[in-house]
Amino acid sequence: MDIRTVGIIGAGQMGNGIAHVFALSGYDVLLTDVNEAALKRAVELVEGNLGRQVTREKISAEDRDAALARIRTTSQLADLGQSDLVIEAATERESVKDAIFAELVPHLKPDTILTSNTSSISITRLASRTDRPEKFMGFHFMNPVPVMSLVELIRGIATDEETYRLLLDVVERLGKTAAVAEDFPAFIVNRVLMPMINEAVYVLYEGVGNVLSIDKAMKLGTNHPMGPLELADFIGLDTCLAIMNVLHDGLADTKYRPCPLLTKYVEAGWLGRKTQRGFYDYRGDVPKPTR
Repeated sequence: MDIRTVGIIGAGQMGNGIAHVFALSGYDVLLTDVNEAALKRAVELVEGNLGRQVTREKISAEDRDAALARIRTTSQLADLGQSDLVIEAATERESVKDAIFAELVPHLKPDTILTSNTSSISITRLASRTDRPEKFMGFHFMNPVPVMSLVELIRGIATDEETYRLLLDVVERLGKTAAVAEDFPAFIVNRVLMPMINEAVYVLYEGVGNVLSIDKAMKLGTNHPMGPLELADFIGLDTCLAIMNVLHDGLADTKYRPCPLLTKYVEAGWLGRKTQRGFYDYRGDVPKPTR
């Protein structure tokens, strides 16, 4: 099977980045979202990000124009039915993903490969609710997609070898590097990263350090480019909490218990950069810590 057309579900932060890298690598992309404004915003973001790559001489103006010409949008999920590969990049809630696949599956070609960009949810479980568990995989990109080189490939219990090999080839064509993970809660990256972020929130919650001291300590003490609380704001505190809940529920270990302060921030709607407030307040010229 030769993968040429790619359908992407969700025009948010991850979806527009995935559309960007696929279009730039020569794939025809059809991007869908229930929100027409989100689709328009996604294309504008891709155009702006491609423009920055031209300015930095990473790509040519011709590459940019060709990539933009390969991206189409639709608000109708069924329009993705003729895609060779579908990547679901909707919100990190299993019920939402199940509903999307239930609506999409009747319209798919028999050989279409289904994937999810989930950062934590069971691939085996998602696949079992479709008509093609053998052609279903986890296809987890890192954020921001155009910059980060890693893609986690997660095989469900039923994923066949051909599907795995095809997606491995796709990752290589994108110029990225694959890390193969087994299908356990949060896979590799978030299994390690999220407990670190959660522990940083505990350090804040217990008064061991404030926001600035925690982030400064980790940046300078471990040479991380971004402190854990700053990174949590970038990822989205709701996403961090959702992944911690998946770890806690899936592994039944108290060490994965979400920090109550993380829960409190999410309840307040302080989700990080996307809502202008999280562990930092982004409403001014310079981000200011909220604790």
